[in-house]
Amino acid sequence: MKLGSQNHKELFCRSFIESHIKFEPEQLSWPTVDSVTLERLRSIPFWQEALSTEQKAGAMVHAFAQTIADPLLRDAIALQGMEETRHFQLIKFLIEHYKIPISQTSEPVIPNNIQTAFIDFGFGECLDSFLAFGMFGIARQAGYMPEAFFHIFDPILNEEARHITFFINWVTYLQIQEGKKANWLRGVYALWHYNRALQQKIAAFKGSNEERNKGFTATGAMNFMDNLTPELFLSTCLAENTKRMSVFDKQLLRPQLLPTLAKIALHVLKLMPQHQYGRNALRPY
Repeated sequence: MKLGSQNHKELFCRSFIESHIKFEPEQLSWPTVDSVTLERLRSIPFWQEALSTEQKAGAMVHAFAQTIADPLLRDAIALQGMEETRHFQLIKFLIEHYKIPISQTSEPVIPNNIQTAFIDFGFGECLDSFLAFGMFGIARQAGYMPEAFFHIFDPILNEEARHITFFINWVTYLQIQEGKKANWLRGVYALWHYNRALQQKIAAFKGSNEERNKGFTATGAMNFMDNLTPELFLSTCLAENTKRMSVFDKQLLRPQLLPTLAKIALHVLKLMPQHQYGRNALRPY
């Protein structure tokens, strides 16, 4: 299959649309929790930002879909907008159901340059999802919450994997249609957008507690485990990413930057003295 071709478009659009799963957040099997679990749930610091992020994403992606002339691309992007809005509704239901205290979110503002906003969001989501896969795996290994919560959020992370796979194929298709056929040219374009997203993550680590919460997928794993080592986190991110990406058609592109960087970082860590990193980092619960 030739990238940028009609067959390519058909594959990444139809595989995305046909893999959509129908569910309503309020109808899921939300568990009854004891006081200890409820306190852990309420102490997770990123519910506010997760709610706001998904609300803004749903509105922006829906608005972008309305600007697309191609009916198949429009249907696929509209479906993503619906799924992003459903993520917002799921987090909102969780917050209300377990009475998690948050501030009221403001109504999302649609950006003027909607295509640029969608592209920035897509590259940022590629980074966020890789880190979220690892965070989810770390929390599950540590037994931070009852398994019922992981069962609820598994399909959400699978949807994020679908979103970034669709996006990386869509943006490649778009660039080729615009005449950017050389791999190096598309690579430079992707690196420029990835750099913008990475700068936001770095700023989250360096900033205030509120700013760190805005980088919740980059910092969230630290809440679930004491003495979390870079090696354990990166290896978990890679394993979870491989598992979630393995379900897609092998002809489709996958986001490669963070998995590649993580593999390089792991190789470097393995060359360093082992005593620099703690063993048995999992916190018992």
